Amino acid sequence: MNQTFPNIKFVINDKLYNKDPESSELGKSIIMHSIELIDELGYEQFTFKKLGEIIKSNESSIYRYFDSKHNLLVYLCSWYWLWIDYQIMVSLMNSYSIDEKLKSTLGHIVEVCPDNKITAHINETKLQNIVIAEFHKTFMTKAVEEENKMGFYLVYKNIVYRLIKIIVEINPDYQYAESLASTVVQGSLHQHFLRLHLKTITNFKNDDEMVQFYYDLIVNAIKYK
Repeated sequence: MNQTFPNIKFVINDKLYNKDPESSELGKSIIMHSIELIDELGYEQFTFKKLGEIIKSNESSIYRYFDSKHNLLVYLCSWYWLWIDYQIMVSLMNSYSIDEKLKSTLGHIVEVCPDNKITAHINETKLQNIVIAEFHKTFMTKAVEEENKMGFYLVYKNIVYRLIKIIVEINPDYQYAESLASTVVQGSLHQHFLRLHLKTITNFKNDDEMVQFYYDLIVNAIKYK
């Protein structure tokens, strides 16, 4: 379910970086190789020193863009959620019924994200791997309330809000739209992780099964509550 228009430029919270990485070739190299390295090593083992060795630059040049690897991770996850939001918006241009809107939106949230050559310095498939494994680390911190006030998680919440809007459109009287929507979005990441690493405690073998599960979960919950 990958649809694109050329010349994509996402606006990401400028509190996450010191210098916009999209503004220079070095910045784009930092983004590209940080995705490669975090996907390969994991967030815990990833360091700016290791990244510097890969891009053949010193750590201080990376710090000119990002104060910490935490901010870099939030930036990468923000880019991912903006990419998903963009895909949803494009697909909804061609979706008319509320049922089509729900299925299309769930598809973009749940399905494996193919790499898109338009974004040459960002591998969306590897970035999704990072989001699946590491996204919870962006907000499960002591600083979450302060960072939330700074808008660090706004793009993620916008994905949840899109699903809330559809749920409310289907059933305005359903009382738990926010909880159901956030459970679906976060749960889809968890189920992907289980599918990859702990296969005996999930039923899903492919994306279609997962989309159908969350579709049924939402429809049954809001109809029969």
